[in-house]
Amino acid sequence: MERNGTQVLSLDGFIDTDNYRYVYFVFFVAMYVVIICSNCIIIYVIRIHRTLHEPMYIFIAALSLNSLLFSTSIYPKLIVDVLSHQQSASYSVCLLQIYIFYSLAGADLLLLSGMAYDRYVSICKPLQYTSLMGKTRVRIFLGLAWFLPSCHVSVSVIVRSKQKLCSFSLGGIFCNSTISKIHCTTPTSVVVLGFIVLINMAVIPVLFILFTYIKIFAVAFGSHRETQTKAIDTCLPHLIVLILFSCLLLFDVIIGILETELPKILRLIISLQILVWSPLFNPIIYGLKMKEISKHIKKFRLCCDHV
Repeated sequence: MERNGTQVLSLDGFIDTDNYRYVYFVFFVAMYVVIICSNCIIIYVIRIHRTLHEPMYIFIAALSLNSLLFSTSIYPKLIVDVLSHQQSASYSVCLLQIYIFYSLAGADLLLLSGMAYDRYVSICKPLQYTSLMGKTRVRIFLGLAWFLPSCHVSVSVIVRSKQKLCSFSLGGIFCNSTISKIHCTTPTSVVVLGFIVLINMAVIPVLFILFTYIKIFAVAFGSHRETQTKAIDTCLPHLIVLILFSCLLLFDVIIGILETELPKILRLIISLQILVWSPLFNPIIYGLKMKEISKHIKKFRLCCDHV
């Protein structure tokens, strides 16, 4: 529909908003607060302790920052939406949300790739670690992790902004891949562009991560026990995060392809998993599984208890 010359899309992914309005509200506020607090604690602990000023922990802090940005691009609008009588978004706001959503998703995968490379150098080439993972190289990794996805996704969003709309209803609770269903036509150029973005920002990073971990475990399990323990302690949390994030990306693809064929309740459950698991579980997994971070978080909690 159009309001004062602005194209407005209705978000039809919620179930019975009138009766469950405050349930949704409490849930989203609680999740947003927990996500902010847990990720801020990880960033704060890494920031103030010099022993954690190493590439691996810097990448973890960057992932937490990414989770904060991702959640802030989604949750405040969700909270406002559930309190409104009609859940909607202008087409321009929807495109902005898509741009932020997929740029940060791509950044997550590239940050995980940087962590995989860091672990590979640390375990497979320990004598070259200082030269290969210096501060300048880490800064370059971080810059590219946010810059490259932003460039890729911006091109796709600009192309989509020029497409004609034949529907003004999205079957989700926020703007994501389901937006392809509301365009009158999907030109071959758009499909090819989307495929290129998917390959560059998802497939290649995942293959790179898997390749580095195959090399890491091949070297680790052919070495002494200390190297094996180091590989398991530092790599297992990273692999858990990668598997979790890959599943969430798969969920998003499934929603985009099968949106009209999936029951509404299933679409809502999948959408909530995309919003909750990664930004919430990243700090929990790293906070519990990484011994150095866990140790400092316990000290931080004790200090807070004494205040």
